[in-house]
Amino acid sequence: MPLKYVLSLCVIGFIAAFIDSIAGGGGIISLPGLMVLGVPPAYALGTNKFASTCASFTSSMTFIKYKVYDINLLKYLVFGTLIGAILGVKAVLSLDSSKLRIIIIILMIFVAIYTLLSKNVGSVNNFEGVNKKTIAIGLIISIVLGFYDGFFGPGTGSFYIFLFIILLGYDFRISAGNGKILNFVSNVTSLVLFAISSKIIYSAAIPMAIAMIVGARFGTKVAIKNGAKLIRPILICVAIAYAIKMVFDIIK
Repeated sequence: MPLKYVLSLCVIGFIAAFIDSIAGGGGIISLPGLMVLGVPPAYALGTNKFASTCASFTSSMTFIKYKVYDINLLKYLVFGTLIGAILGVKAVLSLDSSKLRIIIIILMIFVAIYTLLSKNVGSVNNFEGVNKKTIAIGLIISIVLGFYDGFFGPGTGSFYIFLFIILLGYDFRISAGNGKILNFVSNVTSLVLFAISSKIIYSAAIPMAIAMIVGARFGTKVAIKNGAKLIRPILICVAIAYAIKMVFDIIK
């Protein structure tokens, strides 16, 4: 791959990882960036997954370092995410993921509208603590989104943040930390499949991954520092952008 293309991917990767570490949705930038530069779809998915997995690992470690997550619940949910991702990866081999587009468009629009209208949502941590109810709800979230990430993927990080806030009462910061850690688990599962299938262009994936690691580290620190006042508007923008992109994909 020409040097100018690699440098372009590094810039794209940095921006994508910065946004993704705050509110999810980095794939709307990084994946199209690879395809615009002429990378075939299957290889674009694999290359992007390699770079984004490195970024999500960095972001997860930063959230863990600053203790912006809830280990008491996550120790149960990691297994749910892993199981869901494995099932999702297996399902993608036999089912048509394009049928999910309409559903995802509707859900993304709902996320944007609800977050926009609910001024105080996610501003305060109202999580009631770990009990049978919250574990059950958390497992449902982790299994469903783990499956979704393995099967289709777009907007997984945004959905994690939204559902942790709405269903479990976490604030934006803890929701982002929890979601990013679980998203990393499902990313690794998908990455293994792409690696086994030899669908990764490492000459592009490695420099892009380095740029995304830097972007993820920077973005995570910004998210931790600014909390709801930053994550909320970016989550709204990401949800709207994903919905618009998917509408154009269907039209094409």
